[in-house]
Amino acid sequence: MRARFYDTLENQSVRCRLCAHTCLIRNGERGRCGVRENHAGVLKTRVYGRLVATHIDPVEKKPIFHLMPGSRSFSLATVGCNFRCCFCQNADIAQMPVDRLGMIPGTPTTPEHVVAVARDNYCASISYTYTEPTVFFEFAYDTAKLAHQAGLKNIFVTNGYMSGDALGAIHPFLDAANVDLKAFDTDFYKTRCGARLTPVLETLRRMKALDIWVEVTTLIIPGLNDDPQKLSGLAGFIANELGPETPWHVSRFHPAYHLTDRPATPTATLLQAREIGLTAGLKYVYTGNIPGQGGENTHCPECGKPVIVREGFRILSCQITDGRCRACKTPIHGIGMEWAACSG
Repeated sequence: MRARFYDTLENQSVRCRLCAHTCLIRNGERGRCGVRENHAGVLKTRVYGRLVATHIDPVEKKPIFHLMPGSRSFSLATVGCNFRCCFCQNADIAQMPVDRLGMIPGTPTTPEHVVAVARDNYCASISYTYTEPTVFFEFAYDTAKLAHQAGLKNIFVTNGYMSGDALGAIHPFLDAANVDLKAFDTDFYKTRCGARLTPVLETLRRMKALDIWVEVTTLIIPGLNDDPQKLSGLAGFIANELGPETPWHVSRFHPAYHLTDRPATPTATLLQAREIGLTAGLKYVYTGNIPGQGGENTHCPECGKPVIVREGFRILSCQITDGRCRACKTPIHGIGMEWAACSG
């Protein structure tokens, strides 16, 4: 299928404008993502409808904690990614085209089928996740448009490297995004991800301006991005430029892919990061991958009482009525916080 967002150049080369890499792709070659290929000056996507992962997840697993809490989300992915994170948690599918000589497996699927399956399974949203949804933009766009018409929410779980053109095209149908802000460090992005920090920050600002609900995730890696001063800078960016109501998820790293010489993140480091976020003025800061610490609970930003108590990705109790804290009537930020699954 013909791809979107590219310019035709001399000698049948093309310039891809889907993401911030703006790859120059010569005839017969692919871009950095490994899934967009130049056919004699026509850029084509090799992954349209070729899904390698589908699952019905709690929306909290994305993690999205402030969109219809307790609801189901139909999750999907193709292979491919425009980052080269040495710590990739889903490298078996995200890095497959690069690591396996261009391999692009997948089960042919249509947007209509995805929306039908989501509705048949009582999902409230569709999540484009597991790999980077920007690289399968054409399929995500077509699916999101149909989902929007069917009354479903759309969620991107993304590294935030999409171009302004791509975000502008999909934003009428995109309700929420969880954006990986991997570090507040340009060198980290360059050496560990093969990318740049600035375009990610620009995407976050654009999403905020377009009124897309944003939650931010940072995987805390011992010795690489856990410096308290830099975490404070990251938290300050979220609070000051995206708004203090923006949830921040600080998540535990486990050795993976090419980064196996680091230990799992100590619990104390995550708890310290949470305190850094709260000190910066963030109203909702969560710890991930360390169950039993209470870091998955949502607290009222005014009275401090837990309004949603979670265990893993399950809601155990909810003290929200009509989107407000039951105790002090303060609104709890998000989309569909009054949803039925969160009113018991």
